[in-house]
Amino acid sequence: MVEAGVIVVGGGQGGFQVAASLREEGYPGRITLIGDEPGLPYQRPPLSKGFLAGKAHAQHLELRPPAFYAEQDIALRVPERVTSIDRAARRVDLASGGSLAYEHLVLATGARARIPTVHGTDLFGILPLRSRADAQAMLDLLPEVRRLVVVGGGFIGLEVAAMGTDMGLDVRVIEVADRVLKRCVSAEVSTHLAGAQAKRGVQFSFESSVIAFTGREGRVSHVQTSRGDRFHADLVVVGVGVEPNVELARDAGLPVRDGIVVDSHLRTADPAISAIGDCARYPAAWCAASVRLESVQNAVDQARCVAARLAGKAEPYAKVPWFWSDQGDHRLQIAGVSEAGDSAVLRGDRGSGKFSVFRFRAGRLSAVESINNAADHMAARKLLAAGASITPEQVADVSLKLTSLLAP
Repeated sequence: MVEAGVIVVGGGQGGFQVAASLREEGYPGRITLIGDEPGLPYQRPPLSKGFLAGKAHAQHLELRPPAFYAEQDIALRVPERVTSIDRAARRVDLASGGSLAYEHLVLATGARARIPTVHGTDLFGILPLRSRADAQAMLDLLPEVRRLVVVGGGFIGLEVAAMGTDMGLDVRVIEVADRVLKRCVSAEVSTHLAGAQAKRGVQFSFESSVIAFTGREGRVSHVQTSRGDRFHADLVVVGVGVEPNVELARDAGLPVRDGIVVDSHLRTADPAISAIGDCARYPAAWCAASVRLESVQNAVDQARCVAARLAGKAEPYAKVPWFWSDQGDHRLQIAGVSEAGDSAVLRGDRGSGKFSVFRFRAGRLSAVESINNAADHMAARKLLAAGASITPEQVADVSLKLTSLLAP
């Protein structure tokens, strides 16, 4: 009989990190990593950056070479899909037939791209950008594309738009809000990034949504909007958010609420099951409400937290979240998470293209958004992690070294 060890469902960066970290922590038992995509686990961030630009090939995306899994005694089952969880028997059923027993189950099922429910979404040439297959399909189409329409002015949308202008394409971004990245950054950073994209040639349609896609001979040719516009399109990239993959947990009777509900140790209501990454909703130490974050850093750090717990070193998850986005020659780095009502204090000169915006909530630092300013970003992560007391007047003073505000 095969021993029951840890089964990780999800072959993304979080799932991979659980398996790798378990071995780093000295876990001696069986580890099985199950992913529903073919090939080895890979990085997703380069898909909208270097991969589409032809600067990163498919093999460069792989997190580890094939030999790693054999050397670390990690059973990699790809492509494979878990169809159900039997919590009483501690087993998972597989789409290929059969089942596997587990001592502990980690759900790292991630999220899937949200697609607008409008006419014409089945036309050829309308793609999300969530997987390596999506990126490869887009790459295959690009040589015959002249007009690119991006639906959604979020991170993925703006990264793809910047890539499109680099390739000399006619790029249009359609965004339902009145500015880009409205849920993520301050108006100052949003205005700066949109202005930089406009200088590159990107055209924006704000406060506008797609009501239909139309095409010729089965391929998309036009995008119709709620404002009455009809834009030509040879390729449409859809980046309007994601839906967490909670179905396995929900069908197993675990609580879900826009994510699989976990505690501060990332355990579900069943102590034999944990959840991490884009699919998990957890009680954040830095805010009053539970949150679900879509971030590589969050997935990796949560994976390490679970691995340490399973190796007997349990600690609550309390990492400060951080994010990044490369848009042409602008790198946006964010530490912390802001809310709509947070105040904004500028540090530096926007005209120089290198500055930061510090966000405050109820007098305390909540997040820092940095443009081409890695020093501010790294300092912000330290300040937030330390819970440092800092005032708007202090951050506005560029002569003051931020790290001097850290306690000895």
